[in-house]
Amino acid sequence: MEQYSILGRIGEGAHGIVFKAKHIETGETVALKKVAMRRLEDGIPNQALREIKALQEIEDNQHVVKLKDVFPHGTGFVLEPLTPAQVKGYMLMLLKGVAFLHHNNIMHRDLKPANLLISSSGHLKIADFGLARLFSEQEKRLYSHQVATRAVGCIFAELLNSSPLFPGENDIEQLCCVLRVLGTPTQETWPEMVDLPDYNKITFKENPAIPLKEVVPDTPPQAVDLLNKFLVYPSKKRCSASQSTLSPLFLLSLHPSPAGPAASLLLFLTPSCSPLRAADPSERG
Repeated sequence: MEQYSILGRIGEGAHGIVFKAKHIETGETVALKKVAMRRLEDGIPNQALREIKALQEIEDNQHVVKLKDVFPHGTGFVLEPLTPAQVKGYMLMLLKGVAFLHHNNIMHRDLKPANLLISSSGHLKIADFGLARLFSEQEKRLYSHQVATRAVGCIFAELLNSSPLFPGENDIEQLCCVLRVLGTPTQETWPEMVDLPDYNKITFKENPAIPLKEVVPDTPPQAVDLLNKFLVYPSKKRCSASQSTLSPLFLLSLHPSPAGPAASLLLFLTPSCSPLRAADPSERG
């Protein structure tokens, strides 16, 4: 740890705190993730082991964070509104990263803005693989990689509006936010919903969907169309990450191009850590 100089605090999630740091000798800028070890006798947390394994399994990719090292052992940011070119650029890089993960049978399961690292040169990388899982196309399960594209849709809407699409504080409130925007699903619009574990345990009044062009005003129709394909209820109808990179939206203008290497990731384990905020389940993917 002594070879790194902490430059600031990037953010925190359910399983660690991420710092911006610089290697004292080489000057390389990295992201340092501090993982809590509540009791030494319990060993390394399973979430950390899964994250390390997932990152070790994949090859280098310009849109996925690279694991540099694992070893034992706050600064605030003011965000300016994103330009349309920045939104398109970050979305394209995010989609390429998600497509790469899915091609390698990895589900991130916690996609949200806090888990996206952006370098000073504008290069985006997906980080925090603490909830990642390996999956197989042969496995028959309701939870599939299409869940990730729904999370990408939530991120997309937040980039467009500079505010969360479904700002719920708990599971029920979150669900109400979803139904308020997307409308109450029916068996005709979403036949698979009857197979969900908690189907019919809670009833909600019928709500019509709000047109997404009203949810994200002043947005190009190509962006609204892509957002619709991300957020549709039946997962089989959602556009995959790789298909989404071909959207006409990305032909409207140039996206930001990285001028240098993006941040790399190091994990260090510490016996104690401050209480962490629970990850938002609505944004997992």
